[in-house]
Amino acid sequence: MLQNDNLARVLAINLTTKTFSVTARQDLFDAYLGGAGVAAALLEETCPRGCDPLSPDNPIIFAIGPLTGLYPLASKTVAMFKSPLTGNLGESHCGGRSAVAMRMAGYGAIIIQGASAIPLYISIDGSTVRFHDASSLWGMGNFSVGRIIREREKGAGFRTIMRIGRGGEHLVRYASVTTETYRHFGRLGLGAVFGSKHLKAVVITGRSSIPVSDVSLYKKTYTQIYKNAVSSPVMQKYHDLGTAENVSPLNAYGGLPIRNLQSAKDDNFSALSGEELARNYLGRRLACTHCPVGCIHIAALREPYEDEAYFYRTSMISYDYEPIYALGTMLGITEPMGYLKLMDKVEAIGIDAMSTGVVLAWATEALEKRLIGEGETLGINLSWGGWQAYIQAAQNIVEQPNEFYRNLAKGVEHASSLYGGRDFALSFGKNEMPGYHTGPAAHLGVLIGARHSHLDNAGYSIDQKTLLKEAMGPKDLVDALLKEEWWRQILSSLVLCFFARGVYLPETVEKILPVAGFSLDEKQLMELGRRIHAAKYRFKLREGFSFEELRIPRRILETPTPIKAFTEPYLREALLYAKKMVSGEIDETAALRNRKRNGNGSGTAT
Repeated sequence: MLQNDNLARVLAINLTTKTFSVTARQDLFDAYLGGAGVAAALLEETCPRGCDPLSPDNPIIFAIGPLTGLYPLASKTVAMFKSPLTGNLGESHCGGRSAVAMRMAGYGAIIIQGASAIPLYISIDGSTVRFHDASSLWGMGNFSVGRIIREREKGAGFRTIMRIGRGGEHLVRYASVTTETYRHFGRLGLGAVFGSKHLKAVVITGRSSIPVSDVSLYKKTYTQIYKNAVSSPVMQKYHDLGTAENVSPLNAYGGLPIRNLQSAKDDNFSALSGEELARNYLGRRLACTHCPVGCIHIAALREPYEDEAYFYRTSMISYDYEPIYALGTMLGITEPMGYLKLMDKVEAIGIDAMSTGVVLAWATEALEKRLIGEGETLGINLSWGGWQAYIQAAQNIVEQPNEFYRNLAKGVEHASSLYGGRDFALSFGKNEMPGYHTGPAAHLGVLIGARHSHLDNAGYSIDQKTLLKEAMGPKDLVDALLKEEWWRQILSSLVLCFFARGVYLPETVEKILPVAGFSLDEKQLMELGRRIHAAKYRFKLREGFSFEELRIPRRILETPTPIKAFTEPYLREALLYAKKMVSGEIDETAALRNRKRNGNGSGTAT
């Protein structure tokens, strides 16, 4: 990397002692580029084996990459920690301004350790770190905290505000961290880790510039990438309708989870499609920093005041495919207003939309099947489409007025282990299901993904390429998923938005890396991706993750998908092969070469 680049600087903050230090870690950035690679290495260094995720020992690590602040769509920050939801690797990505603020503040990574005795927030302004009493902010929701801190932290510079709501304060295991109102570190419970440390917010302000090795090459490559991004039909899709565009096609071919995946197709949900939401509710579009696309879609919900004629209040509420699935179709909510009001509540209290929706969907079906009663729900009648009841229940998950809601706050895996209904408790590796029932690749991709996310390897895209056909053999499918996941380790180490993966192809990345002082060819990049993936699994296995103990919810086998039926033995065979691949029992790269040479034929879905 470039010698005068601040990317190698790592800021370490101790909340217990209220101290901080800065270390040059060029070794890490030279070895792992940045982002996910550097964060995985730092997590292995700083997280004690077997530590309680909600103890002061669990570190929070933020990391960015060499392309941050230089190229379009290089605007994500990677957070790593030990997840209080799964008990192993916690990894979450967030856009907005956080990455560029870190870069301009002069850091490639930030480590937050220890715990404060009182609520506080941290402000990082270049080389200055301040610790502020946040007792007056404790108990406030996301929106109020953001407004107050913006008023306090005035001055020049590029700034981001990361904060938690009451969900994080109350240690909901899937609490999120919000940045810039509409972006989140959403999955796996980073908000609960903040809360366990009495950390209400982190404010980062930066003013520094970023060096490049060759200004002429930089201008040339920047212009080309910008043109590719704004002219790409795929990126146009994200601008026009956003990820909400997925609702209609997924529903059309039967891959949209509905009412806790009791079905995967229902035309009654057409009002929640991207087209209808844009036509009737779209108020504005926003973009992350250095992004020319603007995929963030904000609905304007206009409601009359009850006691004032011709007076209206307007709420601005973000919507994307995943929240529409989790807080809409999964709960049987067909009304856009109901979905948007529930989404607004989830945003304010600061809990992950996907986990919340899946937890509430399980609770609804458990109530239907009389595994629980209104004694547990405190009289709230959870029923499909009843968005007012779901708003109350979401609030109770945060406030935890009884044992039932305390258990819901620990995730659907935990709750179903106590009350039953595990066959329809939709979690994978203890993380709640994402919104794709397209076939075996979608579900297997989440099961074997390093962070149990549909974004690890996009298994749903493999399903969509083989619609209405038999699934690939289990070993071939694992090979395809792992190959994609290795490349995504590079994208998340640079750090790039996964939506731009069609713009940042391997040959493009190889071409632009010298601008930031790195020189890696396509083969070296793929090998590095494999090593980063291995480092993540090293941590997971160290912290007790087991392929054999992965639970496969029966519901995913019972509800038809567009792909020919697949069975649990098929998935188990794939998991066994994946275990051998990531544990080193099989040479991964050699296995891929051999299977490509020999062709398919490793079994069928049934």
